Amino acid sequence: MSALAHTQADGVPGPPPTGPWRRRWPRWAPAAAALWAVLYAAVEVTWAASGTTVPWKAHSAYAPAVQLFLAAVALLGGGACLATTRTLRRPLRAVVVTALTATLAVCVVGMNGLPVYFVTQATLSGIESATGLSQVLLNTAGAALLFLVTLSYRRRLRGDCPRCGWPHDGAGDGPLVPPPVSRAPGRIRVAVYLLMCGLLPWAGAKSIWSLGGDALGVSGQDWQRATNAHASGPSKALASAGIDVTVLAAVVGVFLLLGLLYRWGQVFPRWTPFLSGRRVPRLLPLIPAWLTGIPLTMYGALLTVVAPLVAVGVLPGIRPSPPFTSSSGITWMVAFGGFAFTGLGAALLVAARSYAARTRPSCAEAGKGGKPPFTVILQMTGCLSSFR
Repeated sequence: MSALAHTQADGVPGPPPTGPWRRRWPRWAPAAAALWAVLYAAVEVTWAASGTTVPWKAHSAYAPAVQLFLAAVALLGGGACLATTRTLRRPLRAVVVTALTATLAVCVVGMNGLPVYFVTQATLSGIESATGLSQVLLNTAGAALLFLVTLSYRRRLRGDCPRCGWPHDGAGDGPLVPPPVSRAPGRIRVAVYLLMCGLLPWAGAKSIWSLGGDALGVSGQDWQRATNAHASGPSKALASAGIDVTVLAAVVGVFLLLGLLYRWGQVFPRWTPFLSGRRVPRLLPLIPAWLTGIPLTMYGALLTVVAPLVAVGVLPGIRPSPPFTSSSGITWMVAFGGFAFTGLGAALLVAARSYAARTRPSCAEAGKGGKPPFTVILQMTGCLSSFR
């Protein structure tokens, strides 16, 4: 384990680096997360005390007791973030890591509605609930900060640079060196393609309805009448052309997937004016992949479990609502939605994990002596042979 000038063996930061603030995120992330925790707890307590309705899904809202519980969890996580800046004995380190992980998991579950709000805003459909959107955004911000704190703390405990994750000397506030451009290994591409197949039944049924056909006991005319009742102008315009806005959003997700898998997702291709040949900012595809993939996977997994339980009678049948005319038809659509959301969400997470590993940069100090870190990572991802 290499010695880092800015990191002690117990995971506590040493003398502060002097680089730009964005390069010093391992040092300010714990304080930022603690401030978020206080703000989050204050908002939740205020909503609970005032009886403000905060929906977590259609026709369901957070109970005041749940909001108070979330406030307590946030404060616990904020305290754990501050504890990462202090010297701790080994048992306490495990407690801190457990608290960080638990709070992070709660925030990840709380950002479940993010894709729905994104689609409604992109199609100018308005905001169904300002408090619901605020809750999702607060959870998303908390998940991001807690992830940064957990990541940097675990790296410190290993004796690695908390910023880049590679063992090296120096302050770790210098420029980052990107690895060579590469595409995802074959096994990753195959896995992503198979997961993407889950979109086909769902997208196929919606496309049939949008084109005026019948499927699952629903006519295209009834579907268009029901979906256009509260649709925005852009959504109606797309529907008139036979394009369902949610299917179009899935196509955008597939485009993002391809960028995560292939080289053009790391260097702007020739068909991008003014950007051709430039390096793609690493977080540009990763942030939407994570923010979309995690909630889609959770929501899709829930639908995938519910649909067969309803079909075999373990759960009560789903009452059909327009445009559906039968319980079996809406149950099939729930199953199709489960396959689609789980497949697309899991594919985004698998592709994003591969992309993050293949594009992980190192501090400039990491290349001074020892085995180049990119040789290790390319061997791990099976990409070394493509550069020989």
